[in-house]
Amino acid sequence: MAAIIQVKPITDVANDRRASAAPRDPKFFQNPYAFYAERHASNPAFFWEEYGHWCFADFKSVSALLRDKRFGREILHVATREEIGLPEPKPHVADFDLTEKHSLLNLEPPGHTRLRMLVNRAFVSRQVEQLRPRIRQLANEIIDGFEGEESVDLIKAFAAPLPAIIIAEMIGLPAEAAPQLLNWSNRMVTMYMYGVTYETELDANKASADFMTYLRDVIAERRRVPREDLLTHMLTAEQGGERLSDDEVMSTAILLLNAGHEATVHTTGNGVKSILESGLDPKSLFATPDQTEATVEECLRFDAPLHLFTRYALTDLEVEGIPLRKGDVIGLMLGAANRDPARFADAGRFDPFRTDGANVSFGAGIHFCIGAPLARIELQEAMSVLFQRLPKLRLAEQPSYNDVFHFHGLERLMVRWD
Repeated sequence: MAAIIQVKPITDVANDRRASAAPRDPKFFQNPYAFYAERHASNPAFFWEEYGHWCFADFKSVSALLRDKRFGREILHVATREEIGLPEPKPHVADFDLTEKHSLLNLEPPGHTRLRMLVNRAFVSRQVEQLRPRIRQLANEIIDGFEGEESVDLIKAFAAPLPAIIIAEMIGLPAEAAPQLLNWSNRMVTMYMYGVTYETELDANKASADFMTYLRDVIAERRRVPREDLLTHMLTAEQGGERLSDDEVMSTAILLLNAGHEATVHTTGNGVKSILESGLDPKSLFATPDQTEATVEECLRFDAPLHLFTRYALTDLEVEGIPLRKGDVIGLMLGAANRDPARFADAGRFDPFRTDGANVSFGAGIHFCIGAPLARIELQEAMSVLFQRLPKLRLAEQPSYNDVFHFHGLERLMVRWD
């Protein structure tokens, strides 16, 4: 399934509602906020020409539409392919499609409800709170490994391995498998980018096939020898007498592994960059647990890890005067909503002490990120340890962002601390 795309062309859009920004243009993905500011100043509900569908950039609309059950992540439960013009699946991405078939990210009720209830218990706040000591220990161990160097790419050395190891251990996979899991994950998420090539599809499919082969072996072993881990929980949990199938467990494990580190990696990198460029004293930003929490929330708001979340219209309807047909796609601009000047005072300023803090970086409604409590704790512990251990941390070169819109994360973050 990969990215949700508009199939039937939308016509008769007034010129003043149209906007253009090429997602693969470095001028855009290095600073999408200039484009967002233009939308806020004119029409925050706009037709994005490159994507060919309507988008919403203001906080109020995005927050409401995330909760609007007239929109969904899947469409074939209410329409046929012929009805909306959806092409047949591509045979060369069959393995990738299989990983998505039972994905929480794409399912709608009742399938989504059943699957989420069986998995959710492991991610509630009281459960993940128990991981704080392990996260802090791991953050210190990782810093021990590079503290003696003059400079380091903080993305590769710190931001990426920490959440990958934590989610792997939580699911029940060995920490030493984290680099391979990251490799598969990074190749798979390219399927969500704008302008995916045939070569990208082949590589993502190969990564998906290898990922599933690995997990099938682990699942078979867990059935023989259960453990105290999330994988065993998913294999044995019951809801109304039902259990998850192996394919459902596999899809969920892949989603948790992919999503379980992606947002945290980007927010860590983007957040450290924001802090170092702000000129604020990092010590004051992590002085107390409450301030640490506020700092992390501002990092999530100011430079969000995910900027565009798409959904299908499940019926013919109208939103803010915009007519939509069943199967039409809408884009919810999370990164733009977080910078809405109608919602936030001085929205373009990084301010961890603001009193109007909020964000939609983890979504809302039934698809609110199941791993949000874990991600928040990882960010709070990892970033506070980082600045405690390296109080003189500073940028060694100007950071640049990856060409991965609608994900939004740094290509690398070179830092020094001498």
